[in-house]
Amino acid sequence: MTIKIIITRKVSKDKEANLLPLLIQLRALATAQPGYISGETLRNIQDPEEYLVISTWQSKENWDKWVSSPQRAEIQDKIDSLLGQKTTYDTYLYG
Repeated sequence: MTIKIIITRKVSKDKEANLLPLLIQLRALATAQPGYISGETLRNIQDPEEYLVISTWQSKENWDKWVSSPQRAEIQDKIDSLLGQKTTYDTYLYG
């Protein structure tokens, strides 16, 4: 069953330039993963430090494999270190 992953990150303006290449790297790797359908990165207009990523996957199993992969974990650790906090994830089913 298709799922959407909502990923929320807060980044201060002075660290934004360092975050964006990491997000691009994650997206590039994700597109090659089994079950990946699409993704988009949004920036909150009212709170420009908040980024929202919406990632669509064919199944929770596909997402679980990707989110637990060492390759992804390495980049995610860099992101969390940069942000000074853990990234949050929420999983949703369609309808």
